[in-house]
Amino acid sequence: MSTAPKPAYKYQVGGSLAQDAPSYVVREADQEFYEALKAGELCYVLNSRQMGKSSLRVQAMRRLQANGIACAVIDITSIGSHGIDPNQWYESFIGRLARSLGFRKTKEVETWWNERSGSPVDRLYLFIEEVLLADIPQNIVIFIDEIDSILNLDFNDDFFALIRACYNQRADNLEYRRLTFALLGVATPSDLIQDKSRTSFNIGKAIDLRGFQLDEVQPLTEGLKEKADTPGNVIREILAWTGGQPFLTQKLCQLVISSSFYITLGSEADLIKQLVCSRIIENWEYQDEPEHLRTIRDRILRNEQRAGQMLGLYKQILEQERIPSDDSLEQMELRLTGLVLKRQAYLEVYNRIYQKVFDKNWVNKQLAELRPQFYREAITAW
Repeated sequence: MSTAPKPAYKYQVGGSLAQDAPSYVVREADQEFYEALKAGELCYVLNSRQMGKSSLRVQAMRRLQANGIACAVIDITSIGSHGIDPNQWYESFIGRLARSLGFRKTKEVETWWNERSGSPVDRLYLFIEEVLLADIPQNIVIFIDEIDSILNLDFNDDFFALIRACYNQRADNLEYRRLTFALLGVATPSDLIQDKSRTSFNIGKAIDLRGFQLDEVQPLTEGLKEKADTPGNVIREILAWTGGQPFLTQKLCQLVISSSFYITLGSEADLIKQLVCSRIIENWEYQDEPEHLRTIRDRILRNEQRAGQMLGLYKQILEQERIPSDDSLEQMELRLTGLVLKRQAYLEVYNRIYQKVFDKNWVNKQLAELRPQFYREAITAW
C-alpha cells in the first residue's frame, strides 16, 4: 500500500445515473427491457430499492427515443398518496403525462378535464383514446416509476385495471397497439390488483434485474486504474463483498478512489476488507449515508406482525445458509427488503456485507424487542 493522488473519476452513489454516466453498468436486463418495450409488451421491473430500476429506465428511454418512440415518465411519488381524492389524483396524473410528452399545456389539460364527465378513471381512459393516441402519431411508452406509492390509495385497483383494459383493447382497436406501459417499483405482481373479485394483473413481462456480474463491470474497473496495480483484482474483491448489489458496489468503488492509499498487487483482499469494515460495517447506522442499510432495516421492522415473520424466516436462512424458494408471500416480502435474493431455486443472503450487519445477534435483538405474541409467531415460522 502507498499513497496516491485522488483521481477525477466519480461513481454514482444513489439516485438515477445520467444517460452518459461513465459508471453505468449494462446488464442483461437492459437489452431485455428495451426489446420488450420496443415490441409493445407491458413490462414490470419490481425489485427492492437501490437496484438500479430508475437508471435502467433512463437508459431504455434514451434508446427508445433514438428510435422515434415517444416516451413519458411519471414518478408516482410526485403526485402524492395521502389525503388526495381520485379526481385530484387522476387530473394530476394526466397533467404530468401531457407535460412529459410535451404535447399539451397545463391549461389545455385542465380545460379538457373539466369539460368531461364521468368517473376519474373513465376520463383518463378517454384522454388516452381521444387525446394521447389522436395527437401523437408514433408509438408511445409510458414509464410509471415508484409504482408502490399507488398501493396506498383506496382506488389503486381501478388504475391497474385500466392498464389491463388498454391491452385488452388491442384486439378491437389497433391504435392501442401503439401504447405500452412499463411499471417500476418495490412490489409484487399480486399487489397490483388486490380485489380478488376482479381479473388479476397476470399479463406482461417481468424483467429480472440482477446484481452486477463480473463480466459486466468493465465501466467500474475503468475508474480504479489510477488507484491499483490490478484494477480487475480490486473489482473482484469488491464484488465478493457486495454480491454485485448496485448501490453498495458503486459506493465501495467510490470509497476506494476517494481513499488516500494505492492498492498494490497482492494487497487487494486485505485493503478492501479493511475499507468495508471501517467505512460500511462498523457503526453502520451512523455511517449509512446515503441511506441504504437503514432502508433495509426499516422495511423489515415497519410492521410489527410481519417483522416477526420475516425475522424468523431470515434467521432460518442464516442458520441453514439457504432455503428452498417457494415464492410465498412471506418470502416475496423478505426479498423486497433487498436482504435476500433468489438464486436458482433457493433463497440466500444477498451478500457478505448484509451477513455481517444483519447477523444472528442483530436478529435475536430485534426478536427480543417484539411483543410476546409476535415473538411466538416468529418461533412458529422457524
